[in-house]
Amino acid sequence: MGWAADEFKKVELGDKRLDSRLIKLCDSFSKAPESPINQACADWAETKAAYRFFQNENVDVERIMSAHREKTSGRAANHRTVLAIQDTSYLVYTNHPKTKGLGKISLKKGKNIDKIYSRGLVMHTCFAVTTKGTPLGLFDQKIFARKLRPEHERRSTGGRYVQDVLPVEDKESYRWIKALEATTNLSTETQVITVCDRECDFYDFFKSAEKSGSAVLVRASQNRTVNRGSRYAEKDVSKLWDHIMLKPTAGSYIIDISARQKTRHCKGRMARAAQMEVKFGDFIMNPPRNNPKHKMEVLPNIQMYAIHVLEMHPPEGEDAVEWMLITNQPVTTFDEACERVRWYSLRWRIEMYFKVLKSGFRVEACRLGTADRLICYLTLMSIVAWRLFTITLIARTNPSIPCSELLSELEWTVLVAKSLRNGSQPATAPSIAEALISIAKLGGYLARKKDGPPGTLVLWRGWKRLMDLAEGWSMALM
Repeated sequence: MGWAADEFKKVELGDKRLDSRLIKLCDSFSKAPESPINQACADWAETKAAYRFFQNENVDVERIMSAHREKTSGRAANHRTVLAIQDTSYLVYTNHPKTKGLGKISLKKGKNIDKIYSRGLVMHTCFAVTTKGTPLGLFDQKIFARKLRPEHERRSTGGRYVQDVLPVEDKESYRWIKALEATTNLSTETQVITVCDRECDFYDFFKSAEKSGSAVLVRASQNRTVNRGSRYAEKDVSKLWDHIMLKPTAGSYIIDISARQKTRHCKGRMARAAQMEVKFGDFIMNPPRNNPKHKMEVLPNIQMYAIHVLEMHPPEGEDAVEWMLITNQPVTTFDEACERVRWYSLRWRIEMYFKVLKSGFRVEACRLGTADRLICYLTLMSIVAWRLFTITLIARTNPSIPCSELLSELEWTVLVAKSLRNGSQPATAPSIAEALISIAKLGGYLARKKDGPPGTLVLWRGWKRLMDLAEGWSMALM
């Protein structure tokens, strides 16, 4: 059974032909992930069938995601703790003026035009990852077109913007809470830790986690007032950073910081080994004074814990690395604090996943005419991207497992036969680490002693060539 047939074994789109087409499309996109639809499909008939699938109103993307979510939960059940990493990515289709149903994403100013909106879709993903960094799949994903409020509804009233007095259910930020609820409803005994970046640092998210008993870990973005005894208390209160900085240093550890090139959005950074100082402590998170729900219910204070990580001696001219993490899980020892920091450091996995989807699979180049068709296409490609991203990383996190866990028998047989250069058929499957090196060599990787691990691009090129070789092998055996 191929991976797609196994992954969507329980999918129900209302028609067995649609179920079969879904599996076939996933297989086709896996073989040529960076190719447009007409190139990924074998011929014109298969291409037309793909377009009909995306145009079919009976294809429910939630049913597709539900089948994948169930398989992801099954994989998560094999682990004691799993991270549910949430983040948002913006897919820009401004250069597709004829595509209908897209939303306005960002606002810029042009040389002769005051307002220039980027058009596209918003994709909010909850990505399941083990504590060692192996991707397990998607716990949840919502793709939608942003709908901006009319200008007169967004103007400030009484010195406050309308957005500030809306309940959280009416805000776009509610997507973080909905994804948290979807993760909480998973039927698994595994401990699931929801990990989010600074955009998720708002009271209603933590209140929802407190109500459902969900574990969360978020990087703080606001130096909020904490430990208030009442809503308008002014005494015996402090700011979060000040409160934690008064705590004693719990310890320090060394981390390797990779180099980063300067871009329009971030400063450059040199590679170095950094000594990090760790402080932690508990605090009371109080509801904001202006939260509109004060009129409807008594908003609780929430017991929280904070971990502050700061680079002690940054090089001259370099900004010190600093994180302030907040969680509702107890942090009472240095080891527990370091564990939470390691969990948050894996949040970068979802950024890499988005890069695979956008830069590698080039999903923003797809033209399907309407937003609904694009959403269906993006849902399929998101699942395919997870699988190939997992194959890329598994060699680093669990290199000894046999490659038959992720590759079909035909795929790894052809790969080994090609690597041996004699066309002989191997008796057993090699390890996934050996298979990844062989795939990378097909894409141009030289595997010299001083070479680092193969990158994503050479793996994609090697993967595409492996699929061509496997197809030729299969035809020769007919």
